[in-house]
Amino acid sequence: MSGANGAGGARAELAALARGTDGLRVAELPAPAPSDRAAAVLMLFGVLDAHPAARSAADEAVSADLDVLLLSRAATLRAHPGQVAFPGGRLEPGDDGPVAAALREAREETGLDPAGVEVLGVLPAVPLAFSQHVVTPVLAWWQRPSPVGVVDVAESAAVFRAPVADLLDPARRGVTVLRRDGREWRGPAFLVDDAAGEFLVWGFTALLLDAVFDRLAWTEPWDRSREFALPT
Repeated sequence: MSGANGAGGARAELAALARGTDGLRVAELPAPAPSDRAAAVLMLFGVLDAHPAARSAADEAVSADLDVLLLSRAATLRAHPGQVAFPGGRLEPGDDGPVAAALREAREETGLDPAGVEVLGVLPAVPLAFSQHVVTPVLAWWQRPSPVGVVDVAESAAVFRAPVADLLDPARRGVTVLRRDGREWRGPAFLVDDAAGEFLVWGFTALLLDAVFDRLAWTEPWDRSREFALPT
C-alpha cells in the first residue's frame, strides 16, 4: 500500500483508539499508591523519514513508511540506563497536564517542534510500582515532521524512528524474563535495527506498543516462547 493511503489509515485507527480506550489493557498492574508521581510519554506515530520498513505488514493500515519515535536513554543515567523509551518524563508545576508535559519533554529530549504534532488523545494512565510513577501515554501523529536527534548526551544516547511494520515482524518479536527472589516476570520485546545499532525494546515501552498493536489488531502471530537476553 502507498505511504499516503497507508499512513492515513493508521492515523484514523490511532485516532479512534484515542477516542475510546476502554478495551486497552497494558498489563495486570497494581493500583497507584498516593505517593506515586505523575508522568507522561509521547507515543508519536507518522511518516518520520524517507526510509521504509524492510517488510510489508499483514494489516493494510500499516504502510511501509509508518514509524514511531523512540530514544535510547544514556547509559550513565541512574534510572533505566540504556533502555529504549518514548520521549517523556515527570509532570512539572508549569505543565498544563500530561499532554503539555509529554510535548515539553519530547522537545527537550529530541528537539522536535511541537507545533507539528497533532495530539490524538490520551490512553489510560499506567501505574509503575517499581519507579513509583503513574504514566499517561499521549497518542499523537506527526503532521509536520521536524528534525530530531540527541539534544543532551547526558540524557539520551540515540533518537531514532522505528518502522511499525518491522516491529510487527514475528522474527523480531520475543519476550524478556526477569527473575528475582524466586519470582519471574515475562514481558513482550522487540528488536529494532537502526543506523545507530540494534536496540532491544522491552519493559514499559514494549508493554505499551504491544497493547496498542493488539487493540488495533495489527499484531501478527509470534513466538511467545522466544526469549531475548536483557542488556547487561
